[in-house]
Amino acid sequence: MNRAVESFLNTDPAAQAHSGARVGVPRAHESAHLHVAGAAPYVDDIPEVAGTLHAALGLSPVAHGKLRGIDLDKLRSQPGVVAVLTAADIPGSNDCGAIVHDEPILAVGEVQFLGQPVFAIIATERELARRAAALARQVLDIEPLPPVLTAREGHAKGQYVVPPAHLVRGDARAAIAAAPHRLQDRFVLGGQEQFYLEGQISYAVPQEDGCLKVHCSTQHPSEMQHVVAHMLGKQKHHVQVECRRMGGGFGGKESQSAIFASVASLAAFKLGRPVKLRPDRDDDFMITGRRHAFEFDVDVGFDDEGRLLGVEVEMLTNAGWSADLSAAVMGRALCHFDNAYWLPDVAMHGYCARTNTQSNTAFRGFGGPQGAFAIEHVIDTVARRLGRDPLEVRRANFYGVGERDVTPYEQKVEGNVIEPLVADLEASSGYQARRAEIAAWNAQSPVLKRGIALTPVKFGISFNVQHLNQAGALVHLYTDGSALVNHGGTEMGQGLNTKVAQVVAHELGLSFDRIRVTATDTFKVVNTSATAASTGSDLNGKAAQDAARQIRERLAAFAAGKHGGAADEVRFVHDHVEVNGRRVPIEELLVEAYLARVQLWSDGFYATPGLHWDSKNMKGRPFYYFAYGAAVSEVVVDTLTGETKLLRGDLLHDVGKSLNPALDLGQVEGAYIQGMGWLTMEELVWHPKTGALLTHAPSTYKIPTANDAPPVFNARLFDNTNVADSIHRSKAVGEPPLLLGFSVWHAIRDAVSSIGGHRFDPPLRAPATAEAVLDAVEAVQAAAAQACAPSVDAAEAVEAK
Repeated sequence: MNRAVESFLNTDPAAQAHSGARVGVPRAHESAHLHVAGAAPYVDDIPEVAGTLHAALGLSPVAHGKLRGIDLDKLRSQPGVVAVLTAADIPGSNDCGAIVHDEPILAVGEVQFLGQPVFAIIATERELARRAAALARQVLDIEPLPPVLTAREGHAKGQYVVPPAHLVRGDARAAIAAAPHRLQDRFVLGGQEQFYLEGQISYAVPQEDGCLKVHCSTQHPSEMQHVVAHMLGKQKHHVQVECRRMGGGFGGKESQSAIFASVASLAAFKLGRPVKLRPDRDDDFMITGRRHAFEFDVDVGFDDEGRLLGVEVEMLTNAGWSADLSAAVMGRALCHFDNAYWLPDVAMHGYCARTNTQSNTAFRGFGGPQGAFAIEHVIDTVARRLGRDPLEVRRANFYGVGERDVTPYEQKVEGNVIEPLVADLEASSGYQARRAEIAAWNAQSPVLKRGIALTPVKFGISFNVQHLNQAGALVHLYTDGSALVNHGGTEMGQGLNTKVAQVVAHELGLSFDRIRVTATDTFKVVNTSATAASTGSDLNGKAAQDAARQIRERLAAFAAGKHGGAADEVRFVHDHVEVNGRRVPIEELLVEAYLARVQLWSDGFYATPGLHWDSKNMKGRPFYYFAYGAAVSEVVVDTLTGETKLLRGDLLHDVGKSLNPALDLGQVEGAYIQGMGWLTMEELVWHPKTGALLTHAPSTYKIPTANDAPPVFNARLFDNTNVADSIHRSKAVGEPPLLLGFSVWHAIRDAVSSIGGHRFDPPLRAPATAEAVLDAVEAVQAAAAQACAPSVDAAEAVEAK
């Protein structure tokens, strides 16, 4: 743990309160006491209104086919069934597509993937609804059609959910042709299931005058309001969406909560009764998408120092059956292919293949990790080809100054701290000495091999759709000195509400326990953006700050008018107001202000400045700033079983001037482990003929546990100030540190490479499961044996002679 954080956490709470610090200090999550007591209510914990019904979805049993009919009578005759709903029952728009309107809520005409919702059962009990929905295979009349199940197959057919995207600078092919060395490679990067602890769920309750209130576990309440209103053919003011908290989201609840909100709302509207839809975990897996898997074809020219002179890459992803957010995911992948490296001549081509599988969607990093992984793979391979330490080659390619500080999309890299940050971590982790020790250890260990890797991170912060970079907030100040805050962001466990409360407490000089943040509600702050792209604290913190400052300025003017002095000299601190030499309790001033009819509430708004983006040519300034980081990971690999173990992790991450070091360190550590899980164990498998997702439950899909964390785990926050005018000069921490997990995968590759004396490229897949590691081990062993074969043959010939 960061020593400063540890010291502060060990400080007496009274001393913390006396310091007056509100931001920049470690504070527990605002709901932590409720979490540990099991008293934090999630959607499924909301007391059910009398007469509540339960919904379940009937899913397509085939990957592709013509929907010829449904035996509705059989479904209606099942025990407890109140109604069966199909696409024909939707009064408005049968669509929940996030950007492109290509995603029906309930299938009509054709089914496009195995697991697509075709009908909804509404029953008196959840289990009865599920039993009836499970009859889908018996009641659906579907004429099977040939499915397209892989990205390569879809690419070969020219079948895409959105047009291909291209990002080019210079003449990559000419630079590659003229380079002293050339690398041509193809590799695969798997997808990842969000595996939120709380599954998808919506609870729709009819209100007066044809209105609905929808409790939904979603990262985007405004989009849920939009989809439900359009589905019902109503205006948005008829639909209220509320989310107090989620048990995790990771992007999986940004757009794909829509189908659950829609079906629950449709049933509640049709039947006039409350309806809850909470799918089983297996159904959740089968219906929803996940992180996009990518395939890369690269062509690289480089010099003797490992500097990349020209790079061309084709990125191919399986988008699934509909567009969802794939265009934006691919755009961010292309804009993060450079990661921390200057690429003078580069050509990137992105293809989102349409297939008959679940539509893939947002996941922490939103394409950025996939793009950055590709260039790290290239750097690692180039280093091995040259017989150099990968860190040496990474340094040779780092963004620098002058002409080396502009990205391929023409944004200047400002506030670049990658070199000093890496140097700091290299020294603190003992990287060089440990690398030598590992080489010596491997030389005498025939079965167990160790590996080490240091990988950097540069990650752009902002939505890459300009208009989404806005937020609103409301702050209400009561006459007893307490404050109520509402903003457009959603709390999914990341501590957003805690940070926003700290910001408001700081502006008004109030104790933290005087601030309460209420549920995200589309009837309070409207037209909000999703809580995604790591912008939650940046946008909503600034909006809440704006609202609180307006109240403070009104109170300061009132205080100065009543007690004398200048308004700009009035200070709000320690629950008091200091004005013209007097120290007035905040409650006293608030009562006086109320009696004088001073407005004690305000709305706030923030729009990120300076952003512009030409999506057609992929040029502009899509990011407000960059966050940086680096990680050193050490692993041991059993070459007989393929088993790997993470022995040590050293992390150093840039969050600017942290709003809350305790929360930020938790995010850094958690993201690193989640990134490690993606790249080492979280393997997704589809049946190659039927298109059925085979890894659709905790029994077949494995995520990291506490036992997978390294026994030696050092995480620190880099001492830095954001050059951009972010909230208190902090930096986003949600997505960037996930890329720190790259170092684990590269350390595994380093260990396997040691089998052949680091002379051969291990063809290691990602995720590096035991099977993948064994395949790479055998490939390196075979290459090493073949390289030695001529000398062995010669020796045998000499002996025979």
